[in-house]
Amino acid sequence: MSETVLVTGGTGYVAGWCIVALLEQGYTVRTTVRSVAKEEQVRKAVSTVVDPGDRLTFATADLMSDDGWDAAMAGVSYVLHVASPLGQGDTKNPDELITPAREGALRVLRAATQAGVRRVVMTSAANAASPSSYTTDGITDENLWTVDDPSLPAYRRSKTLAEKAAWDFMAAYDGPTTLTTVLPGAVFGPILSTATLGSVGIIGRMLSGKMPGVPRIGLEVVDVRDLADLHVRAMLSPGAAGQRFLGTGEFVWMQDIAVALRNGLGDDASRVRTRTLPNLLVRLSALADPGLRSITVSLGRRNRHTTAKAERVLGWTPRPAAEAVVACGRSLVEHGVA
Repeated sequence: MSETVLVTGGTGYVAGWCIVALLEQGYTVRTTVRSVAKEEQVRKAVSTVVDPGDRLTFATADLMSDDGWDAAMAGVSYVLHVASPLGQGDTKNPDELITPAREGALRVLRAATQAGVRRVVMTSAANAASPSSYTTDGITDENLWTVDDPSLPAYRRSKTLAEKAAWDFMAAYDGPTTLTTVLPGAVFGPILSTATLGSVGIIGRMLSGKMPGVPRIGLEVVDVRDLADLHVRAMLSPGAAGQRFLGTGEFVWMQDIAVALRNGLGDDASRVRTRTLPNLLVRLSALADPGLRSITVSLGRRNRHTTAKAERVLGWTPRPAAEAVVACGRSLVEHGVA
């Protein structure tokens, strides 16, 4: 019998690919959903890549409730805690994101340690290891912690505070379970279904022609398949215990993404605009579009992270950003999203 891995938030974009990666490597996977009505959606999405057979099962559990977590952990060897609320730039109450992210992480860790699982791999974010000042550029690594500040975007605060709470919990814990955290950048790549779009909506907007140009925003693009691979490597490596690993990718400007789509998709990307919008125009647009407000602070900023630790300790190598972007765009076109 293969070992069982619990993946939280099975309907999510990253979680879906983690399930695929684990099944491809022969593991039995249990994943959490908030409603049994979501089970078929997850199974159908995963089945587009790998036949789960009877090796994919489900547990009903919610990050904001204790119910179901003990049952979800029964017989589990490892946990990939991927689930977290996704944020919008115009979130008025930061606690709507911070509380479920932090309390959910602690809830998962309590159940995992009580069940004696070997390791929990938790998905954080590269922005939890970034300078808190938006005026700071440079290259940073896992030793840096974002200093929480109410002026930061709610999503960034939620990831930082949830990861910090997890490490604080483990510092007071004395037992066999170990914790590893993975801090991804901008996650693109193919989708498994239209119900699990995750962070790729921006690519869909570009392909649909809804963006008259691109802001001067830099992203560290990581392919979702490489990110799933990083989670599995972090789960298995003895040297990963008690460590943070940045899972960012190549730094590119959004104009580079637009050019990659035009070059890689031909006519399917004919509506993609490659011109860079003036910073002033983006800031003025943000006055009327709350969704743009969170990105204005990043205009022209070139803060980057190094993945040298993941490469050295885990043998991880992400694919080029353009490959991830084109795969994402092609997948969106095939699914009729763009």
